[in-house]
Amino acid sequence: MKTSSQDKMKGSFHELKGTVKEQVGKITNDRKLRVEGKIEKNTGRVQQQIGHAKDNVAKLKGKLGEIKKAG
Repeated sequence: MKTSSQDKMKGSFHELKGTVKEQVGKITNDRKLRVEGKIEKNTGRVQQQIGHAKDNVAKLKGKLGEIKKAG
């Protein structure tokens, strides 16, 4: 599995886990758990964006290789 796919998958997991923590924190009125959930959710979003960026770099690298061959 490509590292970009792994980043996106792990990011999705952390985002989901953070959302659950955040909701449990709201229900139980546990401020610390709610904040931990928000942090984990945002960390997951960043990790997903890193995966997308890696995909974009790989695509750009492929296009540059094609241009180099044609030139």
